[in-house]
Amino acid sequence: ATLSDREFEVMQLLLAGRSLKEIAAELSLSPKTVSTFHTRIWEKLRVRSDVELVRYAQKHGIRGG
Repeated sequence: ATLSDREFEVMQLLLAGRSLKEIAAELSLSPKTVSTFHTRIWEKLRVRSDVELVRYAQKHGIRGG
């Protein structure tokens, strides 16, 4: 499955080490909305943790923003 533009943006911020709360503030979203994006990213990329997300990003040449 392909990530939406917003999901990709959230993923890049996660990869940059930002917390869900920080991402919510930066993107003017509620923390619950960011949490939903976070869950969808895991589901779509078939990862079970942020560590796996980082490994996935490294493998595919995706960098944090």
